[in-house]
Amino acid sequence: MTDKRTLLKQANFRWLWTGQAISVLGSQLSGLALPVFAVTMLNVTPQQLGFLGTADNLAFLVFALLAGAWVDRWVKRRVMIVADVVRMLAVGAIPVLYFAGLFQYWQLLTVGAIIGTATVFFDVASQSFIPILFKDDEIGTANSALETSGQIAGIGGPSLVGSLLTVLQAPFLLVADAVSFLVSAITLSFIRDKEVKAPVESRRPLKTEIAEGMKFVWNQPLIRRISFTTATSNLFTSLGAVLFPIFALRYLGMSVAVFGLVWSIAAVGGLLGAMLASRLMKLIGEGQLIVASCFVSGFGFALLPVSAALPHQYSPILICVGEFLVSFTALTYNITQVSARQRLCPKPLLGRMNASIRFMVWGVMPIGSFIGGLIGQQFGVVVALSVGAVGNLFAAFWIFFSPLRSMTNMPSAPDENAKA
Repeated sequence: MTDKRTLLKQANFRWLWTGQAISVLGSQLSGLALPVFAVTMLNVTPQQLGFLGTADNLAFLVFALLAGAWVDRWVKRRVMIVADVVRMLAVGAIPVLYFAGLFQYWQLLTVGAIIGTATVFFDVASQSFIPILFKDDEIGTANSALETSGQIAGIGGPSLVGSLLTVLQAPFLLVADAVSFLVSAITLSFIRDKEVKAPVESRRPLKTEIAEGMKFVWNQPLIRRISFTTATSNLFTSLGAVLFPIFALRYLGMSVAVFGLVWSIAAVGGLLGAMLASRLMKLIGEGQLIVASCFVSGFGFALLPVSAALPHQYSPILICVGEFLVSFTALTYNITQVSARQRLCPKPLLGRMNASIRFMVWGVMPIGSFIGGLIGQQFGVVVALSVGAVGNLFAAFWIFFSPLRSMTNMPSAPDENAKA
């Protein structure tokens, strides 16, 4: 596996790494500022917060499969640039409308849906772009490096946001996120790759191309098992996590500064996970790491509702431990399984494969958010978090009873250019 120092010598990697690091830092600002804005300034109910989570992720259920087929036809870097510009304009609209005195809750839902749709195309194109830009033995290192930079940005970001929110209104911070999307689009424009748009004459009906991607995911047993596990985890995580801002800020009475600190500590876990993923793959084995990461993540999430039983001044300590474990294992799990499926999939199918998986694993998230909002409204946020925790603990069984449990190295797809 290529080391990071070798990748850093490539101009394409430096541009990609720089742009994505800045974009992630901007997203840290909005990721914390938006829920604080919704809970403290718009005074949303648990059900309304659930609707917001649904709007943010509904595009993965509605557009993911189409996005995969289209992305395989288009130049992926250009798709990423257009998606960044759309997200810049959507995020930038929030502070403009708010300070003009025109902002309403339904507009937050609309902006969330627009950003979510652009993110579908960006994510599908991004995960399909990595194997085009880098060699097979560079993919795992590239993914690890990109995630590491993201987690570094995530360490200081939430604490900084928590401090800024004590003196600034949340919409101010969204301007920085809009700028970060612009920077990402600019850096992507400097990358030079050899991808060209798929010839028009090679295209077939969309439903045929979409079916090929879904068929590949279903027929590849390792990818199918991983997809079921990720989908189960995401369903129950979104069910509980969508209400975490209300749980922390209202139920536990956390200050915004402490709320930001919790996310910073979680990001430390993510950073360590990103930094150690490559080493752990070699030490534990790729399949074993995927399985172990999922079990530990479920345990970490279960600590969130358990913290409600403690005196509220001590609850943040247990939450920090839980979020640290969840973030650490989320990174080791994602880096390992994403790198594996990028190697397993033939390059002409990458967009449709990633979109099919996104449809499965992110398409359940708006459903989880919607159900979580209803449970929180009827039975309370602690009950919703508890349901999410129980479901998460069982997510790993899809991969535990599979060859992954004893697999040291994940296989690669046959070279489509190799001679028979």
